[in-house]
Amino acid sequence: MADKTPKEPTAPYATRIDPTKEGLSLEQMHFIRQVELQQWKKKTQQLRTRNVVTGLVIGALVMGIYGYTFYSVSQERIMDEMDEEAKLRRTQGPKTGAN
Repeated sequence: MADKTPKEPTAPYATRIDPTKEGLSLEQMHFIRQVELQQWKKKTQQLRTRNVVTGLVIGALVMGIYGYTFYSVSQERIMDEMDEEAKLRRTQGPKTGAN
């Protein structure tokens, strides 16, 4: 039968170290900070791109709803015109007791 115990990574770059517990020199700490800063900048750029895309999508949705609302309100003028037409016909028609 095969041994099912997981093997530990053999590469030295794959192990994590705790800078507070390890005896690191100032140059090593400075290098670690530089690498972390570069990683942070890369991640920030990716997040900024996502945020811009999300903002544009939300803005387009809002503008679409806004435009549709104006379009639908402009369609209500037809009803106003029909009401005016009905008033004209009532005033021009014969006068009866029901008017």
